[in-house]
Amino acid sequence: MKKCFLLFLFTMVTIGMQAMEAVVCSPDGRIEVKVTNPNGKAAYQVTYDGCEVVHASSLGLLTSVGDLSKQLTMMSVKEDTVRKHYLMDRVKASGITYQAARLSVTFMNKDSLSFSVIFQVSNDNVAFRYEIPRPKNNNPKRMMILKEVSAFHFPEQTKTFLCPQIGPETGWEQTKPSYEEDYEADAPMGKPSRFGRGYTFPCLFHVQGAGHPDSAGLTGKTGSRSYWVLVSETGVSSAYCGSHLSDYQKGTGYTIAYPDKGENNGFGSEFAAIPLPGFTPWRTLTIGDTPAPLVETTIAYDLVEPLYAPITDYKPGRYTWSWLIWQDNSINYDDQVKFIDLAAEMGFEYCLVDNWWDTQIGRDRIVELSRYAQQKGVSLMLWYNSNGFANDAPQGPRDCMNTAVAREREMRWLQSIGVKGIKVDFFGGDKQETMRLYEDILSDANRYGIQVVFHGCTIPRGWERMYPNYVASEAALASENVFFSEYHARQEGFELTMHPFCRNALGAFDWGGIIMNRYLSKDNQSRHPRYTSDIFEMATGITNQTFVQCVAMQPNNLTELPAFELDFLKRLPTTWDETRYLDGFPGKYIVLARRHGDNWYVAGLNGTENPITLELNLCDLFTSSDHLVIYNDRPKKKGEIVPMSYRKPLKPNGKGKVMITMQPMGGMIVERLMN
Repeated sequence: MKKCFLLFLFTMVTIGMQAMEAVVCSPDGRIEVKVTNPNGKAAYQVTYDGCEVVHASSLGLLTSVGDLSKQLTMMSVKEDTVRKHYLMDRVKASGITYQAARLSVTFMNKDSLSFSVIFQVSNDNVAFRYEIPRPKNNNPKRMMILKEVSAFHFPEQTKTFLCPQIGPETGWEQTKPSYEEDYEADAPMGKPSRFGRGYTFPCLFHVQGAGHPDSAGLTGKTGSRSYWVLVSETGVSSAYCGSHLSDYQKGTGYTIAYPDKGENNGFGSEFAAIPLPGFTPWRTLTIGDTPAPLVETTIAYDLVEPLYAPITDYKPGRYTWSWLIWQDNSINYDDQVKFIDLAAEMGFEYCLVDNWWDTQIGRDRIVELSRYAQQKGVSLMLWYNSNGFANDAPQGPRDCMNTAVAREREMRWLQSIGVKGIKVDFFGGDKQETMRLYEDILSDANRYGIQVVFHGCTIPRGWERMYPNYVASEAALASENVFFSEYHARQEGFELTMHPFCRNALGAFDWGGIIMNRYLSKDNQSRHPRYTSDIFEMATGITNQTFVQCVAMQPNNLTELPAFELDFLKRLPTTWDETRYLDGFPGKYIVLARRHGDNWYVAGLNGTENPITLELNLCDLFTSSDHLVIYNDRPKKKGEIVPMSYRKPLKPNGKGKVMITMQPMGGMIVERLMN
C-alpha cells in the first residue's frame, strides 16, 4: 500500500506537467490498478501480486454529444477511501463490510467535454464506472451513450468459461435471448462465440501464464502464475441498459457490448439514455489466485444501495412445483391441492402454481385454492407472462404485468387473496426499456407485499440489494431442461458445478428444483432417468443460493425416499450468514460451506464420471467436540444408474481433516448433529 500511495503523490505533484498515470491499490496491497493516457486515449491495467492479469485496456464512451474515447487529456486525479457495513437477508452473507480505495480520474476531450472514470478497488475486486457532469453552460442536460469502449485485455494463454449471447427473435416462440445457452468450459480465448454475438455476463477467465509487467519474456514460461477473473456488471436499473461482452479481438480483448437492436421485438433503443449529471453501471472484476474470491464475493451488492424500502418483512423458504415433472396438465385444482399438501407435510412455506392457471383453474377457484393453502400453513406463488409483446409465448395469464394499470389491478387482487409471490416469465432482452419493465414489476409488487422471481430473463445486477422484494432469476439452462431432454439430464452435473463460480456467484439463482424423482415422469418409472444421485440433488439446496428455494419433490417421494433424506429436506435452510469456498474446479466439482446461524453446512457436487477423493480441513467450521454426520453415496453397483445414498457419523482426525470421496455424478453433505 505504501508503494501505491507514493506513486499517487508523484502523480499529483506532476499533474500540471502532463502527468500520464495514476495508481490505486486494494487495502491489502495485492491488487494494483494503473490508469494511463497514452496517445490521448484512456486505459487501465491491473496487476495482482505484481503479476499482470489485465493488460492495458481501453476506457471511454461514444455519446450523442461527443466522442469521449480519444484526443483526451488527463485533467485531475483524486483519491479517497470507501467503507460501509450493511445487512442482507437474501444473499450468501448476512453482514457485509466493504472497504475500498477510490480513485477518480477526470479526462477532457478536444471539445472541452469532461468525464471521470471512478475506480473502487477492494480486496479481490476492481470496479469502475463513468460519471459525466453537466457542462458549465448548463446544456446539454441529457445524453445518449451510444457505445462504451471499455475493454478487458487478458494475456494470450487465458482460458475461458463462457456462455454465448444469442440473437433476438430466436428460440421457442421467439423468447430469446434469455441467458439459456450452453456454457463452454476451459476454452481458448480466441475461439469465436457460438452465435458471433459475444458472451453473457458473468464471464469467467482463467488467466494462465501471468507474469510481472516489467519482466519481458517471463509470461508463459517457468515461474509464471495463474489467476481467476470473473467479469460482470452491477447497478443496472431502469436508468440504463444491460450489457454483455463482445467476441475477443486480438490486441484489444473483450469490450462492453450493448443489446441487439432487434431485442424486445425491436421496441426501444439499443443504447442508453441518461440525464446529466449521470453515470453508467459498475463494471466489476473479481480476482484471485484460487476460485475462493469468486465463490465468496459480494461485489454485486457492495456497490449499490436500496432503491426503496420493503413494505413488509419478506419471508424466505422452500416451495413445491408440480409443473417441472407433471407439466401443463397438472395445472388444475385437484393436482395443486396435492402439491399444497406435500408442502404442508414437508413444512415448506410456498407452493408455485405455474402457467395457464387463469384458464385451467380460473380466478374464482384460485381464490379457493389460496384459502385452502393458507389453512395448511402454505402460501401460493403464481406464474405470469411478462406481456404479449416481446415474443409469441402463448401461456397465460398474459397482459397483466406489462402496463401500470394492469399491474395495479393484479397486485391488489393478489394481496387480497393472500398470494405472497409471483414468477414472471418471458422477457425481451437487455434494452433499457426492458430493464424498466423489470423495475416497474418489482416496485409495484412491493407496494402489495409480493416477492418476485423472474424466468426467461436476464441476470440480476445487484438487484437483491436494490429491490428488497426481488428473490431470484433463472437466467441459465435450468432444471426444466433436465426434464425436456436426456442430453441435459446427463449435463446436470457439469452445469451445477459451473454456476457457483459464475452465474450464482454474482446473483441469486432459481435453478428450479431439487429433483428427487429417479425418472423424469409422473409415474417415476418411464422417460429418461435423472443421472445425479439423491445426495447430489440434496447438496444443490446448499450450493445453489437463493432466498426462496424450489424443492421439486413429487407426492410419491414421501413414501419412496429414505427417512433421513426427507428429514434433511424438511430442515433445509435458504438463508446464509457466511459462505466459504473449500475446493473445486468450474464444470467438474465444487465443495463449499455455508453458515446458517451457528450451524455450518458443507456441501459438495461431483459433476464428472469419475470418483473424486478430497482431503477437507473442517477445523475452522466445527469444534473437536461436535458430533458430525455425513450424507454420501456408495460406489455404484452394476446395473445402477447412480449410486445409492447413506448417512453415517463422521469423525475428523486430530487436525480437523477428513478424507471424503464423491462418487460420479454424486454429492456429499456434512453437518453438525443438533441436540
